[in-house]
Amino acid sequence: MASEMKSPLTVKGLGKNYPAFRLEDVSFTLAPGTITGFIGRNGAGKTTTINTMLSFVHPDAGEIAFFGLPFPENDREIKRRIGFVSAGMTYYTRKKLSAITAVTKSFYPEWDDGQYAKYMSRFGLADDKTPAELSNGMKIKYALTLALSHGAELLILDEPTSGLDPVSREELVEIFLKLKDEGKTIFFSTHITSDLEKCADRILFLQNGHLNADDTLDGFREAWRIAECGEKIPEELARVSRGECRVRDGFTVLVPAEDAGAFNAREANLEEIMIHLEKEADAE
Repeated sequence: MASEMKSPLTVKGLGKNYPAFRLEDVSFTLAPGTITGFIGRNGAGKTTTINTMLSFVHPDAGEIAFFGLPFPENDREIKRRIGFVSAGMTYYTRKKLSAITAVTKSFYPEWDDGQYAKYMSRFGLADDKTPAELSNGMKIKYALTLALSHGAELLILDEPTSGLDPVSREELVEIFLKLKDEGKTIFFSTHITSDLEKCADRILFLQNGHLNADDTLDGFREAWRIAECGEKIPEELARVSRGECRVRDGFTVLVPAEDAGAFNAREANLEEIMIHLEKEADAE
């Protein structure tokens, strides 16, 4: 029972070096039964982080533990308890789902046919369909079904809503919230920040291979405000600004909340914060 209370995922000092990119000293801990949003622009290193922490590629530095168990030393036990779902996952397009499931379940002694039937029904999936007959959203649901049927307690999702229409994205977000209600822990990498504003408890913000923020969703948003101004940014506003964006009638400027009182600044959403901070980084 004590092991169930351990963090589903602890990452310390994770690093990976490539000729044109470096992931450096990424550290975070997930709380059980929560949804953590992992944000950053394309190329920030989100997928590199996931691939490295799952040993899809070998890390150059760092320690990784799932449920208190060092990884990859406890590979078999850990893989039973986690599920990885990516928008880029592929299946044999002409094989029936029943055949793909039969192969998958052979790798998991703890496979639960009752759970499989439950999630297939909940997600509106049929065993006689093939991946070629499924929409992108349904493919994600099928991947979730496979993960949940072998008892995954932690779901690692890499851009699961990428390329989906708004209605399909909303449906998946509602599924994630229901899974959280069931006690599942979700690590949700995406650049579609509006999805996270509907479901995330915590935000990790990656910039150029560095983890620049680790906070609750509310805490991250409350730290910033948006000031709107005309064609010229006042000097006193420019002194405290953290990135500026051109808009139709002038500029928007990101301001730390403690400096915002004099500028009639409004609340900022996740997308605005991320864009303005990236603008600041690009200008340096």
